Amino acid sequence: MIRLLAPAKINLSFEVTGRRDDGFHEVRTVLQAINLADVLEIEEADEIQLIVDPAGSVPMDGNLVIQAAEALRAATGVATGAAITLTKRIPVAAGLGGGSSDAAAALLGLRRLWGVDQDKSAIYRIATGLGSDVPFFLNGGTALGTGRGDALELLPMPVERFAVVVTPRDMTTDDAKTSRLYGLLKPQHFTDGSSTDGLVSRIENGLSVGNAMRNTFAAVAADAHLSYEAARFAFATTKVGTVLLAGAGPSLFALLDDESLGELIAATMERAGYESHVAQLLGPWSSNGFEA
Repeated sequence: MIRLLAPAKINLSFEVTGRRDDGFHEVRTVLQAINLADVLEIEEADEIQLIVDPAGSVPMDGNLVIQAAEALRAATGVATGAAITLTKRIPVAAGLGGGSSDAAAALLGLRRLWGVDQDKSAIYRIATGLGSDVPFFLNGGTALGTGRGDALELLPMPVERFAVVVTPRDMTTDDAKTSRLYGLLKPQHFTDGSSTDGLVSRIENGLSVGNAMRNTFAAVAADAHLSYEAARFAFATTKVGTVLLAGAGPSLFALLDDESLGELIAATMERAGYESHVAQLLGPWSSNGFEA
């Protein structure tokens, strides 16, 4: 059996710089893996099978893990299947990339299980076809993403080592929220990517990220997430520092150096009714995946 972790991500910066000719948006973003993670256990089987724990926590129709398995099998001509058990720990549809990370872990695990000779570029092409965040999770760490977010450049890790991640408990699973957020953006929300470049410079020079983080979606988040303003206000009252929307949200996060302080802040947010985690920032993992 192959057992892999599928870590979540946060976006330390996310700027939308315009609309592309192919209908997608051009972004400039810094993605950061964290150790809040789902678990995939993969075994040999005659057909592709997926069991999710807790049952019903993610939709099975169009599930990215199944899509990843089928795409890899189609690309390699493998005739066998796999039994995959997915244990969900990352909040679903919260902007933390759980589904994309699960898909990437499935690609890496199945490549090993089936013994297929797929090099990095071939796996990357399959991952890109599954979604713009999936390629990042093939290696994780800290990366600058451009284009649709899938053209990646590895960066050093920030000097901050922990993130407090806060998710409203009353949110509804909404697979279309990212499209809805993009639809709310107006030309005045587009930027030139210089904020992201400034953040990259700080990271590369070993400086604190501080208040250099930004997220274009923050301008329209209140129109898409009923919980956004209340959650952001509650989080900010803990004096944690800069609070940022995680990807398309509705999760929020803040960076800090002190894990003990993070635990206190997370406990405060739990008492206020929010699911809260203190997560460690992760460096890149090997091409075999993040071993559990």
